[in-house]
Amino acid sequence: MKIPAFLLRRLYVKGSLATTLDGFEFQIRNKLGSGYARGLLPLTLNGDELDMARTTFEIDGKIVTFDAVSNDTPFTLAMNKTTTIAYTGGAIAEGDHKVGMRFEVAGLGELGFDFTDAASARG
Repeated sequence: MKIPAFLLRRLYVKGSLATTLDGFEFQIRNKLGSGYARGLLPLTLNGDELDMARTTFEIDGKIVTFDAVSNDTPFTLAMNKTTTIAYTGGAIAEGDHKVGMRFEVAGLGELGFDFTDAASARG
């Protein structure tokens, strides 16, 4: 069974894409069901893959880089919990951007979704 991208797109918190001093961030909120990924693949921004060592998420107060996700350190998505995904490696302009996120889930393989939203300045 493969979960369609249009369902996974519901993870994205609309309007949360924001520019930061040295990159961008956005939020995902799990309303679909608890789960975890044993691997994350590079985020894409407007079709370009981003450095996984510069892409992070926070879990239980700890910042984890995308390249550190493994069977021993999974990317977990608890129900109704919001997670911030951040990239530091170059500021982006305000306005529309397309962001893609892909991950590997045990028993399901590679899943992913993308969204287009207007980035706004945070702060």
